[in-house]
Amino acid sequence: MSASLLEIVDLGDGEIVLQRADDDSEPLVTIQFSEESRVYMMDNSLEVAKVMIQAGIQAAAEMAEQGEMEIESSVEAPRVLH
Repeated sequence: MSASLLEIVDLGDGEIVLQRADDDSEPLVTIQFSEESRVYMMDNSLEVAKVMIQAGIQAAAEMAEQGEMEIESSVEAPRVLH
């Protein structure tokens, strides 16, 4: 993904999106809360969505780091043929 400014937008219908601020392309992430969920969260759905997006980005970064470590360990391991 190219380095660009991202924004979180509450569309007002229970849908919150993460999108690039500089263009009108489709959202990168869409979170949709049901009416029941929004009532339960007492109008804090934007804050919940922010935490969800942050957790997703953190999890993706950790998985990418884990994948890099697995690749490095497999490359460094010498092969022994018998």
